[in-house]
Amino acid sequence: MEQDPHALDASQPECVQPNLAEDLRLLADEAKAFAQAELAFQKARAAYAGRQMRTVAILLALALVLAFFAVLALVVGLVIALGPVLTPWGAVAFVTLLLLALAGTCAIIARSTLGAMQKVIADRPEAPGGEINP
Repeated sequence: MEQDPHALDASQPECVQPNLAEDLRLLADEAKAFAQAELAFQKARAAYAGRQMRTVAILLALALVLAFFAVLALVVGLVIALGPVLTPWGAVAFVTLLLLALAGTCAIIARSTLGAMQKVIADRPEAPGGEINP
């Protein structure tokens, strides 16, 4: 008859019977070690994300500054190009009025979008197009 090498035999003194309390203690120790490792991993992940977000924010700010200067150069170029056609003061007035019209259009669209968002947040059932939200 073959014996299982992993089976415990109570008759042998060097072999200790498994103890439920000891098993639970070991399980708790392993769970604690796992939780500490997971916490350390999440801290490292958050630190990495914070560093990367700082880099992204700096690059976006630089992109906005460069885009502003590009638009400024376009406006100056438009005034200079229209100067011979509309006179210098006429070109300045035309470009200024054009930019104010664009700004007004953007403000009207923003106000409309804000109103639609407020209706959704206030749990009103009607959407901006007159449809009923689910």
